[in-house]
Amino acid sequence: MTNIRVLAKVAKVSVSTVSRVLNNYPYVTQKKREAVLQAIRQLNYYPNINAVHLSKGKTMVVGILLPFINHSYYSTLLEGIAEEATSLGYKLMIIQTYYQEERELEALEMLKHKQIDSLIVTSRGLSLNKYEEYLSYGKMVMCEKVNHGGFESIYIDQYEAFSEAYRFLVKKGHKDIGYCTGREKGSSSLLRRKAFANELNSIGKPIREDWIFPNSFFLKDGNLLIEKLLELKVMPSALIVTNDMVAAGTILESKRRGINIPTDLAIIGFNNDPIAEAMDITTISLPLRKMGREAFKNTLSEICTSPIEMPFSFIERNTV
Repeated sequence: MTNIRVLAKVAKVSVSTVSRVLNNYPYVTQKKREAVLQAIRQLNYYPNINAVHLSKGKTMVVGILLPFINHSYYSTLLEGIAEEATSLGYKLMIIQTYYQEERELEALEMLKHKQIDSLIVTSRGLSLNKYEEYLSYGKMVMCEKVNHGGFESIYIDQYEAFSEAYRFLVKKGHKDIGYCTGREKGSSSLLRRKAFANELNSIGKPIREDWIFPNSFFLKDGNLLIEKLLELKVMPSALIVTNDMVAAGTILESKRRGINIPTDLAIIGFNNDPIAEAMDITTISLPLRKMGREAFKNTLSEICTSPIEMPFSFIERNTV
């Protein structure tokens, strides 16, 4: 296997001279430089990129930890991250976890063993305490509000976004409101439930657990949501669906079942995905692509900054 010692022998120069030529350093005579370049061509030599990274202390690779690639929320975040990474000459290592804790631990071990320079965590199943154990090994950016000086944190106020959606429905005359979410115990889901409970309390209504629908992520889950609604003795008059793809699936299945949107069932989505515009869905617009770009920038900062809040906006269309 060709290495710089073999190059030095063929070029009849010192190993340090070969190193200076490979790293484009000055102070090498033209004769010796040409001899090294001739040896490189003769032996078809390519440098060991891992050794180069080791010598520089950087891999130029950032890890992206996400639960699903085919989920619009995470794919849009990833688009923004990739745009910024490409513009700055970095590569990405995508770690898809499906919320399996062992996959998250693998990513943390990659950070520990310098296989990646830093890690962007778009969503997690492991406790924050476990992540804290790895802080000394590299920069970590959390896509949620984290009040811990060791982490970079960039987030959307999920509590206020959900509250605004709820208040809009109440303003439109709805009092029987349910909602659909992803994970029951995720940080965003817990904030949404808190907002739901507080908004219900403000109008003197108790929580109805049968009007809360967890584990909804994809278009097909909208079909299942309508099936569950039709099994109820009393249906809510409106739903906040915290994913536009699920909202779209819910609307399509409603039409198949003869449920009129918004007369029989009003729907508010989340994210403002292209499908929300195409299907005229009232939704909360989240700046996910910009959030991804900012998250990547923060992997490169020398110091940890205060949590960065990204703004959301309400888009009224024709499903309420």
